[in-house]
Amino acid sequence: MQPHTLEHIRIAPVLTAQHVTKRFGSTQALTDTSLEMRSGEVLGLLGANGAGKSTLSRIVSGHLRPTSGTLTFDGCVLELGSTRDALRVGIALVAQETFLAPDMSVLENIFLPDLATSGHLSYRDMRRKATEILEALGHNHILPLKAEVRTLSAAQRQLVEIAKALALDARLVIFDEPTASLSTAEVDRLFDIMTRLREDGRALGFVSHRLEEVFAITDRVTIMREGRIVLENAVTGSLSQNDIIRYMVGRDIGTIYSKREVKTDGTREVVFEVRGLRSMPWVKDISFSVRRGEILGLGGLVGAGRSEAVEAVWGLRPKQAGEILINGKLAKIKKPVDAVRAGLGFVAEDRRAQNIVPDFNVHENLMIAQMGKTRSFGRGYSNKEMRVRELFKDLDLPMDRMDQSLLNFSGGMQQKVIIARWLLIEPDILILDEPTKGVDIGTRSSVYRLLQAAADEGLGVIVISSDFEELIGLAERIVVVSDGSSIADLPAEGLSEDKLTLIAAPRTSTARNQALLSSLVNTYGGEAFWCLLDKEQAICLARAGADLTGMDSGQALKKDETFIPNAIRCCDDTFVGGDGLQTLLTQMTDTRGHDLGWIGLTLPEGGELPEPSLIRAQIMHLNNENMAEIS
Repeated sequence: MQPHTLEHIRIAPVLTAQHVTKRFGSTQALTDTSLEMRSGEVLGLLGANGAGKSTLSRIVSGHLRPTSGTLTFDGCVLELGSTRDALRVGIALVAQETFLAPDMSVLENIFLPDLATSGHLSYRDMRRKATEILEALGHNHILPLKAEVRTLSAAQRQLVEIAKALALDARLVIFDEPTASLSTAEVDRLFDIMTRLREDGRALGFVSHRLEEVFAITDRVTIMREGRIVLENAVTGSLSQNDIIRYMVGRDIGTIYSKREVKTDGTREVVFEVRGLRSMPWVKDISFSVRRGEILGLGGLVGAGRSEAVEAVWGLRPKQAGEILINGKLAKIKKPVDAVRAGLGFVAEDRRAQNIVPDFNVHENLMIAQMGKTRSFGRGYSNKEMRVRELFKDLDLPMDRMDQSLLNFSGGMQQKVIIARWLLIEPDILILDEPTKGVDIGTRSSVYRLLQAAADEGLGVIVISSDFEELIGLAERIVVVSDGSSIADLPAEGLSEDKLTLIAAPRTSTARNQALLSSLVNTYGGEAFWCLLDKEQAICLARAGADLTGMDSGQALKKDETFIPNAIRCCDDTFVGGDGLQTLLTQMTDTRGHDLGWIGLTLPEGGELPEPSLIRAQIMHLNNENMAEIS
C-alpha cells in the first residue's frame, strides 16, 4: 500500500519533521518519516504497536534525538538536546509511560518543570492553578494536591501527567495514549479541554488505539506502519474505521468482539468469590463472584477502587475485612505467592512497573509465574515448552526472540507475553487490570479471542477496564464499583456506555438526586426512585421510601418483573395506574441531550394525587442544577 496524501487547507505548519530516521542498535524504528502539525488542529498519529508513533512523538518533544532528519518550529530549524529545550520553545508531551517524581506531591509534580527554574515560585498561585486544572478534568476530589505520587494508581498518575502538560501552557502538545485508563465521562472532559486548546490556536497531537476517540477529536490523521508513513494528513471525516484499520495493519481483522455461546442458567459453579472486602482508604465494601467459564467485568471511574481491590485480593495491600473463597473454600492470601499457589493469576495495570523484570529476557519473564507456583527442583520448566509454543503461535509472538530483553518489544507484544505467563500455569481464575491499555486494535482482537477461548475451557476471567465498550463487548456480567463500594451487578447485555457511565458516577456527584428522592417521599409518601429505562429493562440507580415498585438500587429488572410495568411502558406526562399503584415518571437529560435517567414517584391508589406539574418542576430544577456534574 503506497503512502497517500489528501489535500487540506493551506495553513503554515507550526512544526515540520522531514526525513526523520531513528535507529536503536540494529533495530530501525523510523525510516524517512515526515510529519506536519498546524495551529488550531488536532492531528491523530495512528499505527499498530511498534509502528513508531511514540518514537516520533518523543523525538518531537526532545526525549530522543533522531539518527537523521530535520525538525522546524515556526519556520526555524529546531535542535533539541533535551526535553527542557522542547519545553522552552513550547512543546510538551503527555507520555503513555509517566515521567513523574514518586517522592514528590501531586502539586510539585504538576509544576515539576517550573521547580528547576530560577526565581520565586508562589505555592499559593500553584495550588490555585492546579485546583482549576483538576476541576476542569473532574478529578480534584480524588487527586489531593498533598498526596505523594508513589501512593497513586497508574490511572491517577496518568491524570497528573495530563495536568502537568496543561500547566505548561505549551503551544504544541502531543497526547500519547492519554485516555488508556480513563472512562467515557473522563474522556469527554479531556476532549472538552483539548477542544478549548484547539480553539485557542494550539497545535495538538493525539496518539490513540481507540478509533472512536480518533473520530471524535481529530481533524486529520497520519498513519504509520513499521516505522514508515503510509497515510499522511488525511481528513479524518473522509475515512471509515475499516479504512484506518487496513492502513494500520495492512489487512481486515473482522469483528473485534465475537459473541460467545455460554450457559446463563446459573448451573456453572462459582469458582471465586470476594465478600465485604475492605482495604482503606480506597476499598470500603466490595463484593463480587465469578463462575467457571465466565468473563466478569469490574467497571468504574478512576479512583473508584477497582484496581486497589484486586491488589488487596492479590496480597499487595493490607485488608481490614473481607473473605476470599476459591472453589467454595476460604483462602488466606497474605502475599502474591499465596495467590499463585491458590490458583490465581494477575495481569497488573502498570505494565513496566508491576509486570516486567527489566533485567530478564523474554523467556525468563515468561517463566516467573511458574517459578512461584512450583516448588520442585527445576520448577517444571521443561514440561511447559510445548505449551509455550502453542501460546506464542496463538498470540503471533516470535519464538526466535526469546533470549532478547522484553523491553525491546512493543507494548502490545509485551502485554501478550505477560498474559501468556499466567495462562502457562493454568490458573482457575485470571484477573486482568486494563489488559488492552496502550495496545493496538489488532492486538486487542487477538487478546479478546484468547481470553474467550480460555473461558470456554473453564477459566474464570475477571477484567477491569476503563473502556466501557470493551467491558460490554467482552464480559457477560459487570459489577460496578463507585467510591470504594460495589453498587451494582448487571448483565452486560442491554447496557450501553452512557448507562454504565451514569451508574458508575461517584455517589458524591449524585447526592442531590438521592436528596430529591427523600424530599419527594417526605412530602408525598410512597416510593421515589431514579432509574434507567430502555425497551426491555429498568435499572434502578437509587430509591427511597416504601417498597412499592419491586426495584432495588443496583438491580436490573425486565419491565414485567417490576410492579409498575404499565407506567414504565407509557412514560406519560401524568400518573399512570395499574395493580393498585399510581406512578409519575420524569426524564432528566444533560446539555448534550444524553439520558440521565428517570425520576419516578409511586403512590398507592385511592388517595388524592399531587399535581404532576409541581413534581416535574421540582425535578427539573434539580436537573438544571445537577446536569453538568453528572454528565
